Formats: sequence, structure tokens, C-alpha cells
Amino acid sequence: MIQFAARRTLYQMMNMKEQLTELSRGAEEILPDGGLKEKLKQNRPLNIKVGFDPTAPDLHVGHTVVINKMRQFQEYGHNVVFLIGDFTGLIGDPSGRDATRPALTREQIDDNATTYKEQVFKILDPEKTVIDFNSRWLGELGSDGLIKLASRYTVARMLERDDFSERFATGQSIAVHEFLYPLAQAYDSVALKTDVEMGGTDQKFNLLVGRHIQQSFDLEPQVVLTMPLLEGLDGVQKMSKTYGNYIGITDPAGDIFGKVMSISDKLMWRYFELLSFRPLKEIDALRSAIDEGMNPRDVKFELAMEITARFHDVKAAKEARDEFISRFQKGAMPDDIEEVSLASKDGTMGIAYLLKEAGLVSSTSEAFRMIKQGAVRVDGERIEDRGVEICAGTDHVYQVGKRRFMKVRLS
Repeated sequence: MIQFAARRTLYQMMNMKEQLTELSRGAEEILPDGGLKEKLKQNRPLNIKVGFDPTAPDLHVGHTVVINKMRQFQEYGHNVVFLIGDFTGLIGDPSGRDATRPALTREQIDDNATTYKEQVFKILDPEKTVIDFNSRWLGELGSDGLIKLASRYTVARMLERDDFSERFATGQSIAVHEFLYPLAQAYDSVALKTDVEMGGTDQKFNLLVGRHIQQSFDLEPQVVLTMPLLEGLDGVQKMSKTYGNYIGITDPAGDIFGKVMSISDKLMWRYFELLSFRPLKEIDALRSAIDEGMNPRDVKFELAMEITARFHDVKAAKEARDEFISRFQKGAMPDDIEEVSLASKDGTMGIAYLLKEAGLVSSTSEAFRMIKQGAVRVDGERIEDRGVEICAGTDHVYQVGKRRFMKVRLS
């Protein structure tokens, strides 16, 4: 078992009501009702666990919603375990899947785990974070231990899970090893004597199985805290690389700053709630300032500065802010615009096709949509006619949205 050194911080000695308010901030659900308050009443550092299967090598800020909550627990003096599911990654989490998830190879898991560790310490305090691997105990269970673990839960209960029940009802296959995933994750909570386990809303079933398995080992069951899935830059779909609406935590500082500034004023408050480390009182003060006439753009600057500095540093964030002001508020263009040469077929090329060929849009449909939105400019002049033809022998700077520029020579 992991041995934690007892430590008390200024945060830990704060009013419990204030601590409970901050730790509950942004949570989708905390189960059982009142459970976190009862844990905090024990007046000891709690064991907080979040498990991550190393399935993707790069994180975006949507992934950091739960990691931010881990940091909050750290600041209140609690023990945080960032658990890398190198064993469960070999199974593949079936959460939210309508088919069996391909298992990762050991080499993939090791490579991705290394990248994870490098990235999470941009948020978590490495001095206060325990990084562990669940192969340490799951790998030692053996067939006898695995059979005994499986006997502590029923197939009927497993089929209560939405994705399993839907697949079963439609005749889609469910591999037996997929039933092992929630049990293996639950056993992690036994091994770590977890007080609070956190995850996304799609992890609710697995987290509740953890409570059941802990009780079967005569342990006090953990509190389950689920965090919502963060909306992407469009404010509609969840943040995902698939939808192209994400902010990568390894993105250049200027890109992070610009992407935050592109979100709507309404979505800004959601990002403040789930991504900012500012106390709720400060965020409420910013809301009041806007109600009293402050420009929402200036508040968004604060958010963009905070998030950019978190993944780079304050100096890089200030430079990104200054570049943003110069480029988008004063109409300046970047100094290092990429250049590309395109060839026309008959001496001209339609604007939509040119934007697609230059890589500024993914399709002519997107080009037409951006033109309709007034988001396309040529040499700084807005294009409103989707039928514009560009003549061969010309050089122009094309802009789509706030951040995409390309100098195109058409021959």
C-alpha cells in the first residue's frame, strides 16, 4: 500500500463549508448525497484517486477538467494518486462504446504513460502527487484472485450498465473480458483504500462498482464525484480532436490564447467554472463587473492569460496577448505567413476552391459557410460573394477566421 505522510496546509484548516463549496464546484454529481461532507468531517487527509488509461498520447483542456479537480484536492491537503491504468489498458474500457474497444500493446501503453506524466505536471504539483500503475497489484492477482474478484459481482448488475444493455438488446457482441474492466478498476480502489474517486460522467457505473467492491472487502465505500464533459470551442459538441473544437495543452501559446478568445461570452463562464483556478468569489466579482459595464472581452483576456500561462509561462502568455491585440484589434497580420503556390486550370480559380487547396478550410462547403459568416478576407478586405474568381498571376494574403492566414500565388 502507498504510505502518505501526514500534512496539513492552510487550505485544510479553512472553514469546511468553504472547502466543500470549492471541491463541489463544477461537479456533475457527488454520490452518495452528503457523502463528501461526511468524509471531510473525519478531519484527515483523504485518499483521492483518478485513473487514466494511457489510450491517447496528447491531452486537450477537456481532459484537464478532472485533473484540475485533483489539484483542488491537493491544495486542501489531501493525498492525490494519478493512477495510470497500464493493466486495465490491456483490457480496454468499454464505457460509452457500442463495440469492443481494441486493447493496446504494452509498448503503446508505456509510451503514452510517459507522455501523460510529462503533461499532467503542468497542472498537478509533482511534490504532492503520487503516480502509480495498477499493474502493481492487478498483475499479482493471478487467476485465483481474478476468479474470486469476479465472484463479488453479478452479470445481472453488469447488464444494468447502459452500453452493455444496449449492445445485448441489439445482439452486438460483448466479450467476457469487458466485464473485467469495471471490476479491475474497482479493485484499484480496494488496493489504494480510496476515499474519493473521480471521473467523467461516462465513468459513473465503474465508480459505483468501486463502492460495491470496497464494501465486499469490509472497507468504507468511496465517494463518487463525476465531472462534466467540457464543451468545445463551438459550445455545442464535447471538446474532441475529432470535431476540431479543442485546445491542445501542447499547442503554441498564441494558439491557446487565440482559441480561448474565440469562445462565446456565454461559454466563457463555463470555462471559468471548470478550467480556472480562481476562487468562486473572484469569478462572481468578474460577473458583477460585467453587469456594471465592463467589456466581456477584458474578462476573457483574464481567462486566456491564465490558461495560456498554465501550459507555458506568464512571459509567453503576455507575448500571446500582445500579439493577439496587435493582430486582431489593430488589424495587423502575422509576420511569418506561410506561402503556397497554386495552379489554375483556365486562368482563374474560385475563391472556395482556392481556400480548400490552400489548406485554409477542409472543404468548399466550409469555405462557403465561412464566407457567409463574413469570416473570409483577401488582403484584409472581407469577401461576401461566394462566386468570386481569383485571376492567375496574382499574390494575395487570404485569411479565414481570426487565426488562419496564407499567402497564395496563383499561376
